[in-house]
Amino acid sequence: MKSWLDPLPLVAILRGLTPDEAVDIGRVLVDAGFRMLEVPLNSPQPFESIRRMVDALGDDTLIGAGTVLDPAHVTKVADAGGRLIVMPHADAHVIRAAKQAGLYCVPGVATPTEAFAALAAGADALKLFPAEQASPAVLKAWRAVLPKDLAVLPVGGIAPDTMGPWLAAGANGFGIGSALYAPGRSASDVAARARAFADGWRSHQVSQGTTA
Repeated sequence: MKSWLDPLPLVAILRGLTPDEAVDIGRVLVDAGFRMLEVPLNSPQPFESIRRMVDALGDDTLIGAGTVLDPAHVTKVADAGGRLIVMPHADAHVIRAAKQAGLYCVPGVATPTEAFAALAAGADALKLFPAEQASPAVLKAWRAVLPKDLAVLPVGGIAPDTMGPWLAAGANGFGIGSALYAPGRSASDVAARARAFADGWRSHQVSQGTTA
């Protein structure tokens, strides 16, 4: 996952995206620096949206599905050209299906037990979800026992000005949902929000003496 996270470790969660707007929304996100896009499967025609974004945005963007609950859906994501599986939970059957299909997998975890079970099943990174249920202090405690090179991405309630404490605790990036995209939001609005998140990430990196 490192090569995808290094440029800008923010995952766009496009819940409610429709196929007709997928390419326009995808393009403004890529223009803002996003390289990881997920279409939750409880969106309208998610596989078609994934297919259209993959065709339009090419191999330089890691596109896939979120809210993947059924191992059978992994094949449909792969058939649409998706290469990323994101989940709200840590179902080992889904994780293994993703890895057997050659896809990246980022399951959601809320406890250290879930985190280590997901890693044992083959997870590439972890989604700390919901972040509102945890705290930077919780993540800091996790970091004492999790592999040092493992990416952990808090998801839920993240804003450009709330990243700092999470980053100080060991977060490697974030998943961004309704604060970035929501059904009915224009591409220009999403573009402005995407730039704000990208600028927020870079400002925190500068304040910590590192580069994005």
